[in-house]
Amino acid sequence: MHLPRLLLASLLLLIPVVPVNADQKDERLNELFADLGDTSDIGSIRATENQIWEIWLQHANPDVERLLVMGTERMNTRQYPEALLIFNQLVESVPDFAEAWNKRATLFYMLGNFEASIEDIETTLELEPRHFGALSGLGLVYLQQGELQKAREAFENLIEVHPHSPNAQENLRYVMERLQRDLI
Repeated sequence: MHLPRLLLASLLLLIPVVPVNADQKDERLNELFADLGDTSDIGSIRATENQIWEIWLQHANPDVERLLVMGTERMNTRQYPEALLIFNQLVESVPDFAEAWNKRATLFYMLGNFEASIEDIETTLELEPRHFGALSGLGLVYLQQGELQKAREAFENLIEVHPHSPNAQENLRYVMERLQRDLI
């Protein structure tokens, strides 16, 4: 089903500017990030990550949340033009919502538009410097581009935020091995 532009635009006009009680500004995140640094138990890590993602996906306006879900569903079912339309509207309408930028960065990555992905990741990180999903994505983009030093830096920054992330540790090891091979 195609989402008519007029319908999407009219939905976004209904989005009032309201104080946000969730998303990347939520005070619960500080404790959750402290928990990430305090445990190496994989079950606890995954549970805490999930709680953080739940908060990042929240917005004070339920219409924003619905559109984010709709855009993500379109992206996951390879309806890329519709997903891009939705994410474009979200970042224009609620530019301080980090997860809208992160989702569009993911879509750009999937489309092979790495420069646009990097730009959106940078915006995500300006809004939420601890966004481990964006930091991981940045490292993966740089890997795709063969920018191993930049990938290393992204994964090191990720480990500072999320010290016990198995994926971050594994990706950093991979990058370091590639850098070592390049020196030989």
